[in-house]
Formats: sequence, C-alpha cells, structure tokens
Amino acid sequence: MTERSVRSLTRAEAERRARLLRVRSYTVDLDLTGSAEYVSSAVIDFACTERDADTFVELKGARLVKAVLNGQPLDPARLDGNRLPLTGLQAENRLEVEAVASYSHGGEGIHRFVDPEDGKVYLYGQAPLDDAQRIFACFDQPDLKAPITLTVTAPPQWTVRGNAAGAQVAPGRWEFEATPPLSTYLFSLLAGPWHVRAAEHDGIPLGLLCRRSLAPHLDADAEELFSATAAAFDRYHALFGVRYPFTKYDQSFVPEFSGGAVENPGLVNFREEFLFRTVATGSERLRRFVVMAHELAHMWFGDLVTLRWWDDIWLNEAFAEYMGWRVAGETGRHPAALADFAIWRERWGHLADQRPSTHPVAPDDVTDTALAMLNFDGISYAKGAAALRQLSALIGDDVFLTGIRAYFDRFRFANATLADLLAVLGETAGRDLTGWAELWLRSTGANTLRPVVTRAADGTLETLAVEQSGRPVRPHSTAVAAYASDGSVRRVPFTIDRDTILLDGFAGSPTGTVLLLNDGDGTYAKVRLDDGSRAALPAVLPDLDDALARAVIWTAVIDAVRDALMPPAEFLGLLVAALPAEREEGVFDEVLAFARDGLARRGLIPFAALAEVCATALAGAAPASGRQLTMARALVSVADAGVLRSWLAGQDLPDGLTVDGGLRWALLLRLAVLGAAGEDDIAAEELRDPSAAGAERAAACRAALPTAAAKAKAWDVLVGDERPRIAMATAANFWQPGQEKLTDPYVERYFADVPAILAGRYALAGLQVVRFSFPQYDTRALPLADDMLARADLDSSLRRELGDGADELRRWIRLAENSSGAVVEATDRRSTR
Repeated sequence: MTERSVRSLTRAEAERRARLLRVRSYTVDLDLTGSAEYVSSAVIDFACTERDADTFVELKGARLVKAVLNGQPLDPARLDGNRLPLTGLQAENRLEVEAVASYSHGGEGIHRFVDPEDGKVYLYGQAPLDDAQRIFACFDQPDLKAPITLTVTAPPQWTVRGNAAGAQVAPGRWEFEATPPLSTYLFSLLAGPWHVRAAEHDGIPLGLLCRRSLAPHLDADAEELFSATAAAFDRYHALFGVRYPFTKYDQSFVPEFSGGAVENPGLVNFREEFLFRTVATGSERLRRFVVMAHELAHMWFGDLVTLRWWDDIWLNEAFAEYMGWRVAGETGRHPAALADFAIWRERWGHLADQRPSTHPVAPDDVTDTALAMLNFDGISYAKGAAALRQLSALIGDDVFLTGIRAYFDRFRFANATLADLLAVLGETAGRDLTGWAELWLRSTGANTLRPVVTRAADGTLETLAVEQSGRPVRPHSTAVAAYASDGSVRRVPFTIDRDTILLDGFAGSPTGTVLLLNDGDGTYAKVRLDDGSRAALPAVLPDLDDALARAVIWTAVIDAVRDALMPPAEFLGLLVAALPAEREEGVFDEVLAFARDGLARRGLIPFAALAEVCATALAGAAPASGRQLTMARALVSVADAGVLRSWLAGQDLPDGLTVDGGLRWALLLRLAVLGAAGEDDIAAEELRDPSAAGAERAAACRAALPTAAAKAKAWDVLVGDERPRIAMATAANFWQPGQEKLTDPYVERYFADVPAILAGRYALAGLQVVRFSFPQYDTRALPLADDMLARADLDSSLRRELGDGADELRRWIRLAENSSGAVVEATDRRSTR
C-alpha cells in the first residue's frame, strides 16, 4: 500500500456509515516490544441497521495480517489502500483485525523518538484527524463514538499511559479501564521510560510526564504546572457546573510534536518546548497557561460533546480558545491576558480573514477529512472565539453559561452540530439566534470601523460619527474612548448595526486626544484611527495605563501599515516614541515581530533603528527580570555583529542578564544570518546542547548561513527530512534578506519541489513547511505561483497555501511601491539587515 492509494473519508460516506452502524466497543491490544514495528490487534463490536449491508473499516500505513468478520476469515489482499470492505453485515457484528505497522518519525500514528542525550526510546500516539487508523483498525470518523479498552505489551522498564486509568498487571503488561464513548481521533497512549510527577486535585489524579533527560526542568516547574492546572479545573467547574468527565488527567511534554498540543481525553500531549529549559519570560508563561487551559476546556468542548463532522471544527476550537484566554484572566494569574489575545490571536484571525483562503467560522463545504485539516486556522480559533465573546455579551453571560450547561447535559458523550448549539442557547435566551449565526458564523470577512470627525477652529472636536464598511453589515456592540494627553479618559458604549451612526459625548475633546473605536476589544472588527489621533499617538501611547487599549491601538496601527494607509516611516517614528515604554511583554514581542519580519526584512525600515528601540527598552528593564530577558532577546534578533559577539563571549552584558542556552542559540542564529558565524560555531554549540531542542536550533542556524553549500543542504532538509520540527525550523530560516544571490535559484525550485515538500508528511507539519518555505521576498514568485494555481489538478492544500503566499507577497509589493521614498535600496540591504 502507498500513501497515494489512501482515500480521505468524504462527508457523504461518513453520513451513510453513521446511519448504518452503531459501534458498541473497541478492544485494542498493542505489542510495542519491536524496535521498528509494532503489532496492533483490534476487536470491534458493532451493530448494523440493515441486514446484509456493506461498509468498510479503515487501516492505514500497516500490513494486514488477519481479519475475521463474524467468525469468517477475510482475505488480507482485499485491503484497498486504507479500506477493508465488509459485506453481509448482521444485526450484531464482531470484527477482529491484526496488523503490523512501522513506527512513525513524522508525527502521526505511533511516533517513535530516540533521545539524543541518553539513547532512550519514547513513543506517543497521535490520532487526529484520521490517523487513529494508523494505530488500529477502526471506523475513523468523529460521530461513531465507542468505549475503547486498551491493553499494551511493552518492555518491562517502561511506563505506559492511556486515555483511561491503567496499571501494569505483569512485567511489561498493561491493562486500562474502558473509556467512556470516544471519537477515534481522540485516542492516544504513551510508552517509554517517562519521568512522572503525580498529584491530586479535587479528587482528580493529575500527572506530568516528560523524557528522563528533561526531568530537572519538569521538577523545577511541577509546582507551577500543578497549580495552574488546579486553578483552571476550579474555574471550569464553577463556569460549567459539570465535573470533569474522565477518570484522571495527565499532561505530557512530548518530543518532535508538530503542533502546539492535542486534547486527548485524560492524556493531553504538549510540544515539549512548553517545558522551559531556560529562564522563561512572563509572556511565555502566560501563553503556556492559555494552551493548558485551552486543552483542559476541550475535555468538555470536543471530548464530552464532540462535533458530528469536521465543518464544525470551530465548535471544539473556538470554545477552547475563548475559555483559555478568559480563564487566564479570571483566575487572576494573568490579568492582562486579553491584551495578548487582541494583538496576537485576534489579529491572527483578521489576517486569515483577509486572505484568499478565508472561510466562514462554520463552513458548510467540508467535503472530506483532508479538506478539514485546512480549517485549523485563525478563523476557526480566534475569529470563532471573538464571536463567542460577542454572543455571551449579546444574550448575557449568565444566560450563555446556563445554555452551555444544558448543551453538555443534552449531548453528553454524544455528537452535536452548530444547529444543536444554537437551538439550546436560543431556548435558554428565549430568542432565535440563527440570524446572528448567519452574520457571524456563516459569512466571511471583517468589517472596518472608522471615526469621522469634525473639529472647531481651535482644534477641539465638534462631532464624531462611526462608519462601518464591509459586507455583510453586522451589529457591533463595543465602546469608543477618548484618551487625552493629560491622562484623562472619556468612554461611551455604542452599538452600530448599519453603515453610519452619530455619537454624543465627545464634543470639546481637545487636540492631542486619541479616539479609539472598539475600546475594550468588544467586537471583531478592524479599527481605523483618524488623522488627529494618529498625530497624538506618540505623546499618548507611552503613558496609557490600559494594556488592552494599547494592544487594540497597536493592532490598528499595524493594520494601517499593512493596508498601505500609514507609511513605514510614520510607523517607525511611533515605534521609537512608544514601544520602549510598552509594559506587556507579549504586546512588545508582537509589535517588534511585525516591524522586524514585515518591514525591516523587506527593506522598508532599517534594522539599526529597531536595534535602538530594543536597546532603549532593555536599558529600562529591571536586572534579572523577565522583561529584561524579553528585551534582550528582542535586541539579539535585530542587532549587529559587534553586540552579538560580545554577548556570546560573556562581555558587556547588562547587569543581571545571563546568557543561557536559549539566548546563546538566538545569538548564534543572528550571527549566522549576518555571515559572522559558520558551521564550526554551530557544531560546537550543538556539542554543548545535544538535546532535541538543540538539534532544531542548529537546523535553523544552518538554514540561515549565507553560503551556497549551506543553502543546498538546507533545501534537502526542508524537502525530504521527515522530522517535523527540523523541517519547519529549516524552512522558517531559509530565506534571509541580503542573501538573494544565494537563494535566487530556489525560487523556481520551490514551485518544482513543493508537491514533494508536502507529500509523505503528517498534514499539519507538511502544510507549515510549505508555508514557511514560500519565497516571500522575491517578486519572481508571483508569476510562478499564478502558473501553478492555474492547474486544474493542483492539490487543494497546495492551492490554499500558494494562493495565500502569493497574496501576502502582492500586499508587501504594493506597500513598497507606495512607500518608495522610505524603502532601503536592495543594494544596501546587507548593511541594514
């Protein structure tokens, strides 16, 4: 069997199979004692509503050894790609399947990792969306839920964990309790010599797991991790009124994980970068907490109540996204969390909503499972979360939560759709919510809110109107605030449900006042600033106390630059005036990342100016603080070689700053970009840090080196290396400003090789490698992309990524053309990068 012969399950096929079958149970036995392959045995008990009907069971990437249906052997040769036909079904059926499969090294199925530090082997299961069939034979669709009983044979010294509680009943033999009814994509397991920390909260057994070589880092953070988990549990129990529905809660930090985390019931897997090896900033701890709270929310949204089909991905992800950020603030652990949400996550939604690939939050055209993978994006997560915040405000938070509790009760361990959710919330609220859903969940694009002002001869404001553009016209309930240079604030709530409204309450506002629509980030909309507000920003923004208001303002400014409404030179002036004073680390990071990656790397503003901004911010940071580390990392990403070499040698460091392993790699990456470090330096650093994280960072440095040999080796890695994080790190650092002569040949090669870049990789990882490796700084990519997009046979995933990449490149070309006076000439790029 080849991957090419594998067929993606269509919606029509899933609906037919769901009408036909009722899966009673799965009994799964895995023999993990082999070093290259494992044995998978599955017994599936299921009912069929039509006698003598036919269907199929899925098994992917495995060699079928034996299959028996109702006591009758099936010919293994009948396995067609990933489908084994089942005919002559009875009212009650038993299917027994034995298969042999290879371990994965790309992040799907059962992933096998050998720790480079001690040679120990670790396994973990990765089943979404349709990769449970890589682990055991199953009806691999979300609405055929069934209890799963797991048994495992493993080396005696290993620890094995599953979705349910289990124990080692004999040396190397593990038995687990049956789970509640689960969708197959939520199955997982861990096996290996894992380091384990255990605790209990509110009667729930808690576990933390990592590789043994990372044990000191887990031990150092265990108290904070358990405390964060307990705080999130308490808040969800209070909000949902439904206790955690599974028997235990393990959180594991796993290597070579291509995503951020996955919500397997009772056994959540996180990418192990969330287990901090070096000093962590406040922003990093906030974002880790949000991801932990997001995955815990999935135990209710997604695991207890599961989508029926993949068009409702947002039912899982938007709820978990909304709750993760909400709980981060409501537990008191991260009071300014919503500022980070506004400028990082919500802006992610806006970016996705402006691309050719935009889609409704709740689309109705997800025809197969492969297409569903494309919708794990800023719309399903961030725009969906913003819509839920608005819905809560619309019907009242108490009503919203009461409806959610009824939803959990009605669909407990079952499946639901958008229509089901709207019906329950509508009953609770006493109103029809279908119109709201059509506007916010079934349509695409973001509205823009723009202030229209008139001023008196002395510059004071006379009238303020709000204009809404974009279709459909949606209702927006939010607030406008006037932030004056003397520190005073005037705030008025408003609702706009048409093109234009006139607002009272701001007459007399003086010159030097910033008018902020969507103060408090009450709605999902792009926001513009009037000319007077833009002029006042350098004086007002540095002293503005409200973190969320600052985040909304910075987002509006970034949008204006991207839309060619604010020249990069004006943006740079605001950066110099206000960014060093930004108190929220996450906001600082996002603004700097836009300035560096969006503007400086394209020659639209000089790197030297960004270095001055970062140096000023660093000088004002308290020694040995998280803010100092944030500003030091920021400076390293834009500094010249002199500063970098000094710091790497431990010289001229700011008081309190320690150059730990993470900062050393950041220094080396920047030196590699500048041509001031080479392969010998990278190899020496890799000897200092022989970890998996070290290998990933070394790959990033090697991809950035300005030599023809380094580029050739890096290209081979991003095209063919199956290790997801190595390939992604390579792709993200291949294209560098000032290296155009070296990378010019790879513009055409990208379009020749892009099918191979995606093929054979776990879909999520492959799409990210395709995205990161798009030739984002070369106009020659546009006609090549257009030619490829014109092909009728182009893979749908590639069509989306190439279309988005070309659209983004066109945007930056337009910005450069409109800002030609501020553009650094290409011949000068090497000195400014």
